[in-house]
Amino acid sequence: MALKMQRVTTCKRSTPFARNSVAIVRCQAFTSSPLPPKLVYIINDNQYPPASSSSASSSSSSSLFPAAGVAAAASLSCLAANLLAANMAMADFRLPPISNDPNRCDRGYVGNTIGQANAVSDKILDLRLCSYKGKDLHGRVLAGALLADADLSETNLQEAVLTKAYAVKANFENADMTNAVVDRVDFSGANLRGVRFINTVVTGAQFAGADLEGSIWEDALIGSQDVGKLCENPTLTGESRLQVGCRVTRK
Repeated sequence: MALKMQRVTTCKRSTPFARNSVAIVRCQAFTSSPLPPKLVYIINDNQYPPASSSSASSSSSSSLFPAAGVAAAASLSCLAANLLAANMAMADFRLPPISNDPNRCDRGYVGNTIGQANAVSDKILDLRLCSYKGKDLHGRVLAGALLADADLSETNLQEAVLTKAYAVKANFENADMTNAVVDRVDFSGANLRGVRFINTVVTGAQFAGADLEGSIWEDALIGSQDVGKLCENPTLTGESRLQVGCRVTRK
Protein backbone atom coordinates (compact mmCIF):
# COMPACT_ATOMS: atom_id res chain seq x y z
CA MET A 1 0.00 0.00 0.00
CA ALA A 2 1.27 3.48 -0.84
CA LEU A 3 -0.19 6.73 0.47
CA LYS A 4 0.89 10.19 -0.63
CA MET A 5 -0.52 13.52 0.53
CA GLN A 6 0.45 17.01 -0.54
CA ARG A 7 -0.68 20.48 0.44
CA VAL A 8 0.67 23.96 -0.28
CA THR A 9 0.53 26.75 2.29
CA THR A 10 1.33 30.37 1.49
CA CYS A 11 3.67 31.83 4.10
CA LYS A 12 4.28 35.48 4.93
CA ARG A 13 6.71 35.10 7.81
CA SER A 14 10.24 36.40 7.88
CA THR A 15 11.51 33.33 9.75
CA PRO A 16 12.05 30.47 9.26
CA PHE A 17 10.90 31.22 5.69
CA ALA A 18 11.61 34.40 3.78
CA ARG A 19 8.81 36.96 3.61
CA ASN A 20 6.38 36.36 0.76
CA SER A 21 7.91 32.93 0.16
CA VAL A 22 5.89 29.81 -0.35
CA ALA A 23 6.28 27.06 2.22
CA ILE A 24 5.53 23.68 0.72
CA VAL A 25 4.70 20.97 3.23
CA ARG A 26 4.51 17.57 1.58
CA CYS A 27 3.65 14.52 3.66
CA GLN A 28 4.55 11.08 2.42
CA ALA A 29 3.49 7.84 3.99
CA PHE A 30 4.53 4.57 2.42
CA THR A 31 4.70 0.97 3.51
CA SER A 32 4.55 -2.61 2.42
CA SER A 33 1.73 -4.49 4.11
CA PRO A 34 1.44 -5.50 6.94
CA LEU A 35 3.87 -2.92 8.37
CA PRO A 36 2.65 0.63 9.13
CA PRO A 37 4.05 3.48 7.08
CA LYS A 38 7.07 5.63 7.56
CA LEU A 39 5.81 9.24 7.63
CA VAL A 40 8.11 12.12 6.74
CA TYR A 41 7.53 15.84 6.09
CA ILE A 42 9.32 17.62 3.29
CA ILE A 43 9.33 21.40 3.89
CA ASN A 44 10.88 23.48 1.11
CA ASP A 45 12.84 20.40 -0.05
CA ASN A 46 14.18 19.67 3.45
CA GLN A 47 13.14 16.36 5.01
CA TYR A 48 11.98 16.26 8.61
CA PRO A 49 12.97 14.10 10.37
CA PRO A 50 16.24 13.45 8.51
CA ALA A 51 16.55 10.15 6.73
CA SER A 52 18.64 8.59 9.50
CA SER A 53 16.25 9.45 12.32
CA SER A 54 13.14 8.61 10.32
CA SER A 55 14.43 5.16 9.52
CA ALA A 56 15.18 4.57 13.18
CA SER A 57 11.79 5.75 14.31
CA SER A 58 9.93 3.61 11.79
CA SER A 59 11.13 0.40 13.35
CA SER A 60 10.26 1.52 16.88
CA SER A 61 6.78 2.66 15.88
CA SER A 62 5.84 -0.39 13.87
CA SER A 63 4.15 -2.03 16.82
CA LEU A 64 2.15 1.02 17.88
CA PHE A 65 -0.49 1.12 15.15
CA PRO A 66 -2.41 -1.66 13.48
CA ALA A 67 -2.18 -1.62 9.71
CA ALA A 68 -5.91 -0.82 9.35
CA GLY A 69 -5.54 2.59 11.05
CA VAL A 70 -2.38 3.64 9.26
CA ALA A 71 -3.99 5.78 6.56
CA ALA A 72 -6.12 7.78 8.98
CA ALA A 73 -3.21 8.41 11.34
CA ALA A 74 -0.97 9.54 8.51
CA SER A 75 -3.66 11.85 7.11
CA LEU A 76 -4.27 13.52 10.47
CA SER A 77 -0.56 13.95 11.04
CA CYS A 78 -0.16 15.58 7.64
CA LEU A 79 -3.05 17.97 8.35
CA ALA A 80 -1.47 18.95 11.67
CA ALA A 81 1.81 19.74 9.95
CA ASN A 82 0.13 22.04 7.47
CA LEU A 83 -1.88 23.82 10.16
CA LEU A 84 1.33 24.37 12.10
CA ALA A 85 3.00 25.85 9.04
CA ALA A 86 0.05 28.21 8.53
CA ASN A 87 0.11 29.33 12.17
CA MET A 88 3.86 29.95 11.96
CA ALA A 89 3.26 32.09 8.89
CA MET A 90 0.71 34.31 10.64
CA ALA A 91 2.31 34.54 14.06
CA ASP A 92 4.89 37.20 13.27
CA PHE A 93 2.95 39.66 11.11
CA ARG A 94 4.36 43.12 11.78
CA LEU A 95 4.01 46.43 9.99
CA PRO A 96 7.15 48.42 9.16
CA PRO A 97 7.89 51.53 11.24
CA ILE A 98 5.99 54.63 10.18
CA SER A 99 7.94 56.50 7.53
CA ASN A 100 9.81 59.58 8.75
CA ASP A 101 9.28 61.33 5.43
CA PRO A 102 7.71 64.70 6.38
CA ASN A 103 5.81 64.72 3.07
CA ARG A 104 4.56 61.13 3.23
CA CYS A 105 0.90 62.15 3.72
CA ASP A 106 1.05 64.22 0.54
CA ARG A 107 1.48 61.02 -1.43
CA GLY A 108 -2.15 60.20 -0.67
CA TYR A 109 -3.20 62.94 -3.08
CA VAL A 110 -1.15 61.29 -5.83
CA GLY A 111 -1.48 57.61 -4.93
CA ASN A 112 0.21 54.74 -6.73
CA THR A 113 0.50 54.82 -10.47
CA ILE A 114 1.59 51.21 -11.10
CA GLY A 115 0.43 47.77 -10.05
CA GLN A 116 -3.20 48.68 -9.40
CA ALA A 117 -4.43 45.09 -9.34
CA ASN A 118 -1.74 43.62 -7.11
CA ALA A 119 -0.68 46.68 -5.08
CA VAL A 120 2.84 46.61 -6.53
CA SER A 121 4.83 49.77 -5.99
CA ASP A 122 8.44 50.89 -5.82
CA LYS A 123 7.76 52.44 -2.41
CA ILE A 124 5.33 51.70 0.41
CA LEU A 125 2.38 54.08 0.40
CA ASP A 126 2.47 54.80 4.13
CA LEU A 127 -0.52 56.97 5.06
CA ARG A 128 -0.90 55.86 8.66
CA LEU A 129 -2.14 58.57 11.04
CA CYS A 130 -2.60 60.95 8.09
CA SER A 131 -5.72 63.12 7.95
CA TYR A 132 -7.72 63.55 4.75
CA LYS A 133 -10.91 64.64 6.46
CA GLY A 134 -13.21 66.25 3.90
CA LYS A 135 -10.52 66.11 1.20
CA ASP A 136 -10.95 65.07 -2.43
CA LEU A 137 -9.25 61.78 -3.29
CA HIS A 138 -11.54 61.09 -6.22
CA GLY A 139 -10.11 58.40 -8.51
CA ARG A 140 -6.90 57.99 -6.54
CA VAL A 141 -5.15 54.62 -6.61
CA LEU A 142 -4.41 53.71 -2.99
CA ALA A 143 -3.49 50.11 -3.77
CA GLY A 144 -1.42 48.59 -1.00
CA ALA A 145 -1.70 51.73 1.12
CA LEU A 146 -1.13 51.53 4.87
CA LEU A 147 -4.14 53.44 6.19
CA ALA A 148 -4.21 52.21 9.78
CA ASP A 149 -5.53 54.91 12.13
CA ALA A 150 -5.82 57.40 9.26
CA ASP A 151 -8.69 59.91 9.18
CA LEU A 152 -10.66 59.72 5.93
CA SER A 153 -13.97 60.89 7.37
CA GLU A 154 -16.16 62.77 4.88
CA THR A 155 -13.49 62.13 2.23
CA ASN A 156 -14.40 61.89 -1.44
CA LEU A 157 -13.16 58.44 -2.46
CA GLN A 158 -15.38 58.07 -5.50
CA GLU A 159 -13.83 55.71 -8.07
CA ALA A 160 -10.80 55.20 -5.83
CA VAL A 161 -8.89 51.91 -6.00
CA LEU A 162 -8.08 50.47 -2.57
CA THR A 163 -6.75 47.08 -3.59
CA LYS A 164 -5.02 45.35 -0.65
CA ALA A 165 -5.14 48.48 1.50
CA TYR A 166 -4.52 47.98 5.23
CA ALA A 167 -7.15 50.17 6.88
CA VAL A 168 -7.33 48.69 10.38
CA LYS A 169 -8.97 51.14 12.83
CA ALA A 170 -9.11 53.86 10.18
CA ASN A 171 -11.90 56.45 10.30
CA PHE A 172 -14.04 56.53 7.14
CA GLU A 173 -17.17 58.00 8.73
CA ASN A 174 -19.47 59.49 6.05
CA ALA A 175 -16.86 58.97 3.32
CA ASP A 176 -18.09 58.51 -0.24
CA MET A 177 -16.80 55.34 -1.94
CA THR A 178 -19.27 55.41 -4.82
CA ASN A 179 -17.95 53.37 -7.79
CA ALA A 180 -14.77 52.53 -5.85
CA VAL A 181 -12.89 49.23 -5.93
CA VAL A 182 -12.63 47.72 -2.45
CA ASP A 183 -10.60 44.60 -3.14
CA ARG A 184 -9.00 42.62 -0.28
CA VAL A 185 -9.06 45.62 2.05
CA ASP A 186 -8.68 45.03 5.79
CA PHE A 187 -11.28 47.21 7.55
CA SER A 188 -10.92 45.43 10.90
CA GLY A 189 -11.98 47.76 13.70
CA ALA A 190 -12.55 50.63 11.26
CA ASN A 191 -15.24 53.30 11.54
CA LEU A 192 -17.44 52.86 8.46
CA ARG A 193 -20.50 54.64 9.81
CA GLY A 194 -22.49 56.27 7.05
CA VAL A 195 -20.03 55.31 4.31
CA ARG A 196 -21.58 55.29 0.83
CA PHE A 197 -20.63 52.05 -0.93
CA ILE A 198 -22.93 52.86 -3.85
CA ASN A 199 -22.14 50.70 -6.91
CA THR A 200 -18.89 49.76 -5.19
CA VAL A 201 -17.03 46.52 -5.99
CA VAL A 202 -16.36 44.69 -2.72
CA THR A 203 -14.34 41.45 -2.81
CA GLY A 204 -12.22 39.65 -0.23
CA ALA A 205 -12.50 42.43 2.37
CA GLN A 206 -12.31 42.05 6.15
CA PHE A 207 -14.92 43.74 8.37
CA ALA A 208 -14.25 42.15 11.77
CA GLY A 209 -15.07 44.67 14.51
CA ALA A 210 -15.88 47.42 12.00
CA ASP A 211 -18.73 49.86 12.72
CA LEU A 212 -21.11 49.72 9.74
CA GLU A 213 -24.04 51.63 11.22
CA GLY A 214 -25.87 53.66 8.60
CA SER A 215 -23.64 52.52 5.73
CA ILE A 216 -25.23 52.57 2.26
CA TRP A 217 -24.81 49.65 -0.17
CA GLU A 218 -27.15 50.50 -3.05
CA ASP A 219 -26.26 48.54 -6.20
CA ALA A 220 -22.95 47.43 -4.65
CA LEU A 221 -21.28 44.42 -6.28
CA ILE A 222 -20.43 42.29 -3.25
CA GLY A 223 -18.76 38.89 -3.31
CA SER A 224 -20.73 36.04 -1.76
CA GLN A 225 -18.20 35.53 1.02
CA ASP A 226 -18.19 39.24 1.75
CA VAL A 227 -21.97 39.17 2.08
CA GLY A 228 -21.61 36.52 4.76
CA LYS A 229 -19.00 38.54 6.66
CA LEU A 230 -21.06 41.72 6.47
CA CYS A 231 -24.24 40.02 7.61
CA GLU A 232 -22.45 38.62 10.66
CA ASN A 233 -21.53 42.14 11.77
CA PRO A 234 -24.06 43.26 14.42
CA THR A 235 -23.69 46.93 13.47
CA LEU A 236 -25.11 46.30 10.00
CA THR A 237 -28.82 46.87 10.60
CA GLY A 238 -32.08 47.89 8.92
CA GLU A 239 -31.92 49.07 5.33
CA SER A 240 -28.18 48.42 5.14
CA ARG A 241 -28.74 44.68 5.63
CA LEU A 242 -31.37 44.59 2.92
CA GLN A 243 -29.05 46.36 0.50
CA VAL A 244 -26.23 43.90 1.22
CA GLY A 245 -28.58 40.95 0.76
CA CYS A 246 -28.78 39.56 4.27
CA ARG A 247 -31.67 37.12 4.70
CA VAL A 248 -32.53 38.18 8.24
CA THR A 249 -33.08 41.83 9.04
CA ARG A 250 -31.91 43.31 12.33
CA LYS A 251 -33.71 46.33 13.67
